[in-house]
Amino acid sequence: MYQTDDFVHLHVHSEFSLLDGLGRVDKLVERAKALGQPALALTDHGTMHGVIPFFRACKSAGIRPVIGVEAYMTRWGRPMTGRDSVDDKDRHHLLLLAQNQTGYRNLLKICSDAQLEGYYYKPRIDAEYLAANAEGLICTTGCLAAELPSLLNPEKGALPQERLALDRLHWYLDVFGKDRFFIELQEHDIPALQTVNKTLVDWSARYDVGMIATNDVHYVEARDAAYHDVLLCVQTGSLVQASDRMRMSGGSYYLKSGQEMRDIFRPLVNLPESAFTNTLRIAEMCDVDLEDKSFHLPDTDIPEGHTYESYLRQMTDEGLRWRYGARADDPDVQARKEHELKIIHQMGFDVYFLIVADLCLYARGRGIWYNVRGSGAGSIVAYSVGITGIDPLVNNLVFERFLNPGRVTMPDFDLDFPDDQREEMIRYTIAKYGADHVAQIVSFGRMKARAAVRDVGRALDVPLDEVDRIAKLIPAIPGKPVTIEQALGRDAKKPDLVVPDMVTEYESHDYVRELLDNAMALEGVARHSSTHAAAVIVTDQPLTTYLPVMRPQKAVITEAVTQFEFPICESIGLLKVDFLGLSTLTVMREATRIIRERHGVEFTLDNIPLDDEESYKLLSSGEVSGVFQVEGAGLRRMLQDMQPSEFNHIVAAISLYRPGPMDFIPEYIAVMHGRKEAEYVHPVLEPILGETYGICVYQEQVIRLLTDIAGYTAGEADNVRRGISKKSEKVLIQHREIFAEGSKARVGLTRKEADAIWDALMGFARYGFNRAHAADYAVITVQTAYLKAHYPLEYMAAMLQVERDNSEKVAYYITDSRRMGIEVLAPDINASGMDFVVEQHGEDMPPPVGKDSRISYTFPIPPGAAIRYGLAAIKNVGEGSVQAILDARQDGGAFKTLEDFCQRVDLRKVGKKALECLIKVGALDQFGRRAQLLDAMDQMIGISKTGHEAEEAGQLTMFDLFGGAAATAPASLRLKDVPPMSPKERLALEKELLGVFVSSHPLQQMTVDLTGIITCFCGDIDETYAGKNVVLAGNVVRINEITTKKGAKMAFVTLEDLQGQCDMVVFPKVWEATRDKWQQDKIVLVRGKADKRGEQMTVICDEVQDYVMRAIDLGGDADNSARLPVQPEFVDANGSARSAAPFASPARLAEEEVDYDTSSSESDNPFALEEPDWLREAPAMWEDGGGREKKETGE
Repeated sequence: MYQTDDFVHLHVHSEFSLLDGLGRVDKLVERAKALGQPALALTDHGTMHGVIPFFRACKSAGIRPVIGVEAYMTRWGRPMTGRDSVDDKDRHHLLLLAQNQTGYRNLLKICSDAQLEGYYYKPRIDAEYLAANAEGLICTTGCLAAELPSLLNPEKGALPQERLALDRLHWYLDVFGKDRFFIELQEHDIPALQTVNKTLVDWSARYDVGMIATNDVHYVEARDAAYHDVLLCVQTGSLVQASDRMRMSGGSYYLKSGQEMRDIFRPLVNLPESAFTNTLRIAEMCDVDLEDKSFHLPDTDIPEGHTYESYLRQMTDEGLRWRYGARADDPDVQARKEHELKIIHQMGFDVYFLIVADLCLYARGRGIWYNVRGSGAGSIVAYSVGITGIDPLVNNLVFERFLNPGRVTMPDFDLDFPDDQREEMIRYTIAKYGADHVAQIVSFGRMKARAAVRDVGRALDVPLDEVDRIAKLIPAIPGKPVTIEQALGRDAKKPDLVVPDMVTEYESHDYVRELLDNAMALEGVARHSSTHAAAVIVTDQPLTTYLPVMRPQKAVITEAVTQFEFPICESIGLLKVDFLGLSTLTVMREATRIIRERHGVEFTLDNIPLDDEESYKLLSSGEVSGVFQVEGAGLRRMLQDMQPSEFNHIVAAISLYRPGPMDFIPEYIAVMHGRKEAEYVHPVLEPILGETYGICVYQEQVIRLLTDIAGYTAGEADNVRRGISKKSEKVLIQHREIFAEGSKARVGLTRKEADAIWDALMGFARYGFNRAHAADYAVITVQTAYLKAHYPLEYMAAMLQVERDNSEKVAYYITDSRRMGIEVLAPDINASGMDFVVEQHGEDMPPPVGKDSRISYTFPIPPGAAIRYGLAAIKNVGEGSVQAILDARQDGGAFKTLEDFCQRVDLRKVGKKALECLIKVGALDQFGRRAQLLDAMDQMIGISKTGHEAEEAGQLTMFDLFGGAAATAPASLRLKDVPPMSPKERLALEKELLGVFVSSHPLQQMTVDLTGIITCFCGDIDETYAGKNVVLAGNVVRINEITTKKGAKMAFVTLEDLQGQCDMVVFPKVWEATRDKWQQDKIVLVRGKADKRGEQMTVICDEVQDYVMRAIDLGGDADNSARLPVQPEFVDANGSARSAAPFASPARLAEEEVDYDTSSSESDNPFALEEPDWLREAPAMWEDGGGREKKETGE
C-alpha cells in the first residue's frame, strides 16, 4: 500500500550524470512511488540520456514525469563559443524544466547546441542563447553552483555581490516571467548555503517570486551515501581516505520524503508551506508526452510521376526479370511479390526499402563489396532490388520473420561493408540526407563485476594483488556475465553460479566484505559514454526535432552523436541503419583484384558460384583458415565429420554449431550419411524437417510447423515462436489449446498427437536459428572457400594484406601459407610493395620449409609462385616511409647499390626508426650484412639529407648531383667490418618486427629429425587430440606467469613450430620444478596432455626438456648447432630427469594414459540475365572511381 505525499523532487541526478549520480532511473521512480510522491523530475548534468526510460518508468508507475536538465551557463557576458583559458573556464549551473512540448523541443536544442557549439570542459550556453530559447521552459535560481548563489557566495576573499545578483534576478524574471521562474532553496548542512538561503527567502517575499525547496539528489536512499562517495573517488581517481578530495558530505543527497524535507529546512529557515507545495504546482504545470508511435523515415529521390509505392513496385518487377529471367512470371514468384509489397505498403515501409536499395546501389556503383545479414534475406522484394543476394524461395525463407504485420516494428537490414570502405558509405549517407539528419549512436560502458571490483579496490586503497585475486574469482563466461550477487549465491534463480571461494572470502575478511559490498552497489552503473560500433540514425527532420545530440568523440564520422541509445532511437520511430565493417569482404575484394590482375578473371558480388565441387571438398578437408565463419577448431572438425556437398549443408552447419543445437550435430551427420534413420514425432513433420534430417534447425521451420499443421498465418506463427523462445507462460498455455484445435481441423491430429508435437516445438523454438541470417553468412563462407580452393596464392596474399597490422594473424597466415606450399619471402627493398604481393619465380624454386606433406587438400599452387612480405607490415614502418621508397623506385627503377638507395630516397621522410627496422628484418640484405648496415645508418642518412637539401635549395638537381656527366660522384659508403649478427639475434629481430621468422625458423637449425620424437605438430592440436598424451617440440613464443588464488605461481606458455602455435598450461607443481627451462625464444621439448576447455584447446604440460635450446644458442653459424641426444631427458614435476625412450613412440604415446592434476586450474550468375536500368546505370552514376582507387591515390 503506497502512502501519499504532497512534495515533488525537482532536482534529481541519475547514473547518466556519469560518475556523479548513482541512482538508476527505475530505482529513483520506484522510490518516489513508494513515498507516495505524485511526480518526479530528472535533471542530469548537461545531458538528457535518460529521459525516455525515465518517462516510461514514471508512466508505468503511475506518476507524472517532469523532464529537465541541469545545464551549464557561461560567465555573464561571455559567449558560449568562447574558449579563453581564463575567462571561459568558469561556468554556472542552471536548472531547466520542460513545461510543454515546445519546452521539451527547446531542451533538446539547448542540450545539443551546448555540446556542439558551446563545449569547453563542459557543454555550455550563454545568456543570450538562453533568452532566445526560453519558451516553454521553467527556470530556477539553482544550486550553490548556479549564477545567483555564486554571486551571493563569492570565492574566498571576495565580497558578496548582492546588487549584481539582484540585477541577474530581474533579468531572469524578464526572460521567464514570474509564472516560470522560481527561487530554489537547498539544505545540505553547508554554512554558505544557509547564508545564501536567507537572502533568497528575503527576495522571494520582497519581489513576489515563487519559491521551491529541492534536494540535490544524487542517489536513491540514505544508505547509498557511502557507495556514492566511492563513486566520486572513481570519478576523480582519489582515495576514500584522502582529506583534500571532492566529496558530498553529510549523507543527505537522497530522495527524501516531503516530511524529511520540511524537517531539515524549518529549524534553519522558517520557510512558508508554499515552498513545498510549489513543487506540486510546478509538476502539474509540466505536461510533456514523449511517446511517439509514428515512424520518421527520411525522403529519398524517386523519378517524377512516381510514388514510393509505385517506384518500389517498378524496381521489383524489373529486378525479378534480372534475378529469375523467364521464371519471373511464375505464379509462386508473383504471388510472393504481391504478398510482400502489400504488407510493406500497409506498414508504411516502401520508402525504407528504397533507402536501403539506394545504399546498395551506390555500393555497387563504387565497386564496394557488401553483404546484408539478418532476416531481411527472406524478402523477395529485397532480393529483386539488389539489397540481398539470397533467393528466398529456393532457400525456404519466411518474409514474416523479417516484417510481421502483427508486430509493427521498424525493419532492420544490417549492412556489411569492407572495413576500409565503411566510412565512405556513411559519408555518402551524410551527403545525401544532410549532416543534421545523420548521427552515430551513443553507447554506455557499464561497470561489470570484475571492473567494479577493480575500480572500488583502487578507491579503497586495497593492494592491487588482492584486488586482482578477488576480481578473478568472478567467473568470466563470454556472453553471459556473472554478477557479484550471483557469485555470492544471492540470486535464487541462478544457484549454479555461486563461487564457494568467494563466499568464504566475503564471510571471513572485513576488507573483502567492504570491497564487494561497494562493488555490488556500483556494478552495472554507467561509467562512460562511447559510440556504437555500427549503428547510424537517419531522420526526416533535423535530428534535434526528435532527440538531443552530443559532440562526437574520436573516430566518429558524423558531426554529431545521439544522446539516446539505439533501442531508444528505434522506439521513437527513427530509422537505424547498421554499417558494419567486415574484414572478410576486404579480403574478397583484394583477392579478386589480384586474381583479375594475374589471370584476367573478373569476380563480383554475384558471380562467385555456390555449387562448385572444389569449394565443398576444401570445406570437408578442414583446411579452412581464412574461410569465413568456420576457422575455429570446433567448426573445422564438424565440417570434416559432416563432409558437406551443397550450400544447405553449410547453412545447417552454421546454425547447429551453437550451445543447445550443438547436441544434435552427431545425429544430423549420422542421418545425413545414412548411418541412421531420421525420427519424427509424427509423419506430418517430415515434409518440413526432412531437409534437415528430422531435426528442427531453423526458426523458419518452427513458423512452417505452425502454419502448415495448425493453420496459423505466418505473422501469427512468428509471434508464437517469439513467445515460446522467451518462455512466455501466457503463450505456452494459450497456444497449446489453439494449436491442438488448429491441427485437428487442418490435418486431423488427435489431442495426444498435437500435445506431443507441441512439446517438441517448445525445444525447437528455443534453439532454432534464423535461417536467413545463417544463409547470408553461408554465402560468404562458400565464396571464400571457392577463392581459397581455386586461387590459394591470391587469397592468402589478400589475407596477409588485410591483416598486416596484426602481427599474430600475420604469423598465423604465413605459417598456414607455408603449410599449403606457398613460400612467403622476406621483405626486400627492391621487390616488396606497400602490402604483401604475389611474385613469380623459376619453376625450380624449392618448396617452403614448413610445407605439410600430410595436408588433406591439394592446393593448385603454380611452381615458383610466392608471396613477398609487404614493407608496411613491418613494425614501426609506416605507410609514409614506404611510399617515399616506392616513389623513388618507381622513378628510377631498382636500387643498384647502397649509395644509389641513399641518393634517390629521401631518408628524412623514411625516418631513422623505420630505416633501422628495415635493416633489422633484412630488407637491405643485398647491400651488406645487417650489423654493417646498422653501423652505417648515420652515414646513410647524412648522404641522403645533404643531397636532398641541396635539391630543395635549387642549387642543383638530383641528376646533376648524382647522375649528370659533369657531376662528381659522391664518396662511396664504406661499410665497416663489424661482427655479424648471430642466427639467434637475427631470428629474434625478425620475430619482434615481423611477428614471424622469415629467413628461417629456429627448428630449421636442428640437425636431427624430430618426427621420430614428437607425436604431432603444434598446429595439429585440435579436438581430436583432447585427452591424449602428446610430445611437442617448438620455440617458446610467449610466457605469462600468474599467481593462483592460493598464492602459487604457474604459467601459460605459447609454443610454436613450423606448422603453427599451441597454448600450454604449466600448473604450479610443474612450473616450480621446471621454471628455469622456460625462456622466450628458446626451443623446448614438451610432454603433456591435450585438453579442451570450452572452445579452446591447450596442452597441460607434465614434463619439459631444454637440451635442444643449445641448437641456436651458440651464436655462430647454423652448422655449429648442437645435436639432440638419441633419447632426450625430461624434467618432471618432481625435478627428476628421465629418458624419453618409454614414450618416444607415437603409437605408444597415443595409447598411454596418465593422470593429470588440473585442480588448480542460386543461380551461378544472376548477371547473365538482363539487368534492370537502375542497376545497369549504377557504375555510371559515380564516375570518379571506386573507393579503393580513392584510397590508393590519397584523394
